[in-house]
Amino acid sequence: MTTEKPFFGLTGGRLTFWITVACATDMTLFGYDQGVFSGVIVTGDFLVLHGLTGSDYHTTEIISTLSAIYAIGCFFGALVAFTLGERIGRKKSVLVGTTIMAIGATLQASSYSVPQLFVGRVVAGLGNGINTATAPVWQTETSKPQWRGKLVLLEMWTNIAGFTLVNWLNYGFSFAKGSVAWRFPLAFQFFFIFILWGTVPWLPESPRWLIAHDRKEEAIMILTALEDKDPEDSYILTQLQEIEYSVDYEKKHSLRWLDILRGKKGDGHDTKTLRRLILGAGTQFMQQFGGINIMSYYLPTVFISVIGLPDQLARLLVAVNSITYFIFSYVAVTLVERWGRRGLMLLSTVGQMLAFLVITILLRFASISAKSVEIGKAAVAFFFLYYIAFGLGMLGVPWLYPTEINSLAMRTKGTAVSTCTNWLTNFVIVEITPIGITNLGWRFWIVWTVTNTAFLPVIYYLYPETANRSLEDLDDYYRQNPALIVTKDREALSSKRPRRFVLREEEELNENRRRTSVHVAVHISDTTSETKA
Repeated sequence: MTTEKPFFGLTGGRLTFWITVACATDMTLFGYDQGVFSGVIVTGDFLVLHGLTGSDYHTTEIISTLSAIYAIGCFFGALVAFTLGERIGRKKSVLVGTTIMAIGATLQASSYSVPQLFVGRVVAGLGNGINTATAPVWQTETSKPQWRGKLVLLEMWTNIAGFTLVNWLNYGFSFAKGSVAWRFPLAFQFFFIFILWGTVPWLPESPRWLIAHDRKEEAIMILTALEDKDPEDSYILTQLQEIEYSVDYEKKHSLRWLDILRGKKGDGHDTKTLRRLILGAGTQFMQQFGGINIMSYYLPTVFISVIGLPDQLARLLVAVNSITYFIFSYVAVTLVERWGRRGLMLLSTVGQMLAFLVITILLRFASISAKSVEIGKAAVAFFFLYYIAFGLGMLGVPWLYPTEINSLAMRTKGTAVSTCTNWLTNFVIVEITPIGITNLGWRFWIVWTVTNTAFLPVIYYLYPETANRSLEDLDDYYRQNPALIVTKDREALSSKRPRRFVLREEEELNENRRRTSVHVAVHISDTTSETKA
């Protein structure tokens, strides 16, 4: 009689591959959703049907709110993940989020009124908020340390694949007549939803979440499948030991939210929970106030209304830009472990600052020159440059960093807080952009030059490196009470794994090998005695 193997017999890299497929599909859907509405709000049939053809302040405000309200849904979805995700696990959270997104996609694609569209945007955002707060954690907790950064950034690359796809879809359907020009792009979300429904149910739960919920046997089974090793292997025993230690430590020394906010240290064991929470959420704040969703939601509008390009040329340029964005965002996947999280964030932010500086200067001269369109067209190249810079670092690192920097007990909560920060600031940016462009003109772009400049010292002085560390390494680092300013700590700056963590793991491996050898020797001795008897 044969016993059916879990996960269709997949182990090791093949099993990790399928987890990555599910998480990457989730992020592709996220990228698709970021770009789909930018094409919808410049489609004539959509504007006429929903009574949004005017250019007055009231119409502009409705369009900006319809675009931005999606982020409010995402915010509440992240709050749901914050509570529900820790109770039902990573897998079930993704399935719940995906089902809610299906409802939201149906409401949007079948819309005949602003209220229906409003509700559809909120519901879709609710599902996306749950998924984007959960998928990076699930991927992180099921990946080897040396793969973790690359896999999470690979998912953000697929996010850009979704963004690229929808921009070309928007361009192609700009030639279509009637409501299909905007209904089909909204309905196409179901392509990704069906993939998630077909993969997530049979994939493994996070072993770290299982151990935290006293389901050790399941966790061991999943760890052995992910590592493709025997349950008694010294590496599995070492991993299990490290996870159990971190879970137990956090349970014993964890603080209430009110205590964390007050900066209390409990019984003297301080893992810098509040500092780590702020660092993780800070990456998302910097991502949004770096200006990305001005571009994601309104780039066709900027090209048409600010620079003066015709509709189809504007859509074509946005689609071509998404290809360069797609290419350069993959470069980050190859650099994230070598250059580290800090290096990519600094490089990315410098590029964004320079792009906005030149855009500001060009649009300033365009506003006073008789050749305003020609000067405005020169700015297009620097919108492209902005996307290249963003793709190299600030695209993926803010989704990866919170899953690494927060302690195990705070990982879901910390990631949810970071994601909530993302969506609240996302809402602010998307809501104010049309109004800011209309009222401030070229001065609007000064704001984003200043914010990117301000972020550079914050990243340089306050953010420790997390590349090539295990999640338990980072817990250990913060137990040592490191200084707030990281520039004097070589360990905090290195993208290589600190030697003390390597030595500690080698000692644990050797000890577990010794124990395993003793166990095997005792078992053989007992078997021999029974045979003689």
